[in-house]
Amino acid sequence: MQELFYRDPYAREFTAEVVSCTEGKKGFEVILTDTAFYPEGGGQPTDLGELDGVKVNFVKRINGSIIHYTDQPLAVGSLVTGRIDWGRRFDNMQNHTCEHIFSGLVHQKFGFDNVGFHMDPDDITVDFSGEISKEELNKIEQEVNEAIAADIELSVVFPSPQELVSMSYRSKKELSGLVRVVSVPGFDSCACCGTHVRRTGEIGVFKILEAGKHRGGTRVRFVAGKRALRDYAWRLNEISKVSALLSAKPHEISAAVEKVLNDGKAQGQLLAERTKLWLESVAGRLEKPEDCVIVFENGLSPFELKKFASILQERFVGIPCAVLSEVGEKVFNYVLAYESEKLSEISRELNKKLNGRGGGRDGVVQGTYRADRGTIESAIRDAFKDLMK
Repeated sequence: MQELFYRDPYAREFTAEVVSCTEGKKGFEVILTDTAFYPEGGGQPTDLGELDGVKVNFVKRINGSIIHYTDQPLAVGSLVTGRIDWGRRFDNMQNHTCEHIFSGLVHQKFGFDNVGFHMDPDDITVDFSGEISKEELNKIEQEVNEAIAADIELSVVFPSPQELVSMSYRSKKELSGLVRVVSVPGFDSCACCGTHVRRTGEIGVFKILEAGKHRGGTRVRFVAGKRALRDYAWRLNEISKVSALLSAKPHEISAAVEKVLNDGKAQGQLLAERTKLWLESVAGRLEKPEDCVIVFENGLSPFELKKFASILQERFVGIPCAVLSEVGEKVFNYVLAYESEKLSEISRELNKKLNGRGGGRDGVVQGTYRADRGTIESAIRDAFKDLMK
């Protein structure tokens, strides 16, 4: 006998007898005489819900039996009332049916197979065996929505082995035993174990969110039905927020963002130039040392530290330079600069002594030390003395 989720995929509530209930690693494993709970399979997620108020966390078919994983035991032989999370189920039915139409059209037009299908809570991902251009996907998206608007009645059959031989249908693998074929006349015929809507009109709408090349084929992310409405509401909300932040009308936000980015770039360039002048001023106030230059200057980014080290190298030619900036309690970003093959080796030794990390090349090393200022300054000074020998 077919399970209730096949006989009536619209059944939201049912009564069945508890055949067995055993405790397992994922909770209590319950088998019923019948069930409306769809078990995970065919790319479609498990149904969720409850049995006499006991939460059903997962459903899976194992060795022909459908196991309901619950968080509490149920008495063997008792009659229980099951209630599935209908919102979740119908959402999956809409999107699974839409995937059939979409994959069927891709197969008709290009001969590509659906080689990957995954239903996340927010969207659907489908992988096709060949590359499809953005323009072609736009056309297919329109055709899928036309099929939805046509409100076509689906056909679900269990053909005999003899009938199956003469049928044309999609399948990801060789099939044996009883095969269930779901068809959307004119668009698709596919061997499938999932649940589907009765008519395409119940899907509502189909929208491709993203598409790109993937392992020699095409990966497409889409939404349909209530998911599409949720996605649209989310996007509209985000657009409204950005519109308010930019003081721009929704259809003007891309131009407003571009202006903000350009203004930010110009401000960044101006700030960089001002920082350079300031660092040159700081360097200009330093007297030429006999051995090395060690400068602690707070508030500098790693890039600014490197720039400061370069300025110091130009001012004090042939003298090792170290610039550091405190970024936390006993945590200092550093840049060491000196044209010597020994610099990398000395830097590694300093990292060991000062609980540091980092490295570099071409006479410049940078990273982070974790020690107090006095210990760092003393260790660098001693290292630079060895460097100058």
